[in-house]
Amino acid sequence: MVDNWIKEYGVRYFSELTNMACLTEEVGELARVIARKYGDQSFKQGEKDNLGEEMADVLWVLICLANQTGVNLTEEFTKNLDKKTLRDHARHLNNPKL
Repeated sequence: MVDNWIKEYGVRYFSELTNMACLTEEVGELARVIARKYGDQSFKQGEKDNLGEEMADVLWVLICLANQTGVNLTEEFTKNLDKKTLRDHARHLNNPKL
């Protein structure tokens, strides 16, 4: 869906380096909302609690990077989940901190 949108409306992908900078920027915006919603800071006048929107922005740029670098993010996520399940299947169950 992202690739189709880029081709129809976006003209082309930004360079990988530009998208990495954009990803960093978007993660910072997400961090700002989390700091205000769950941390000790309060929202400034005019700021909004747009947590889902900021998460979607991070996901958008990450998908762009995956598309332009040939990474199948769905496949990689599945492999990552399998790795975590194998490695950590009992780890958190026995963690008294949780």
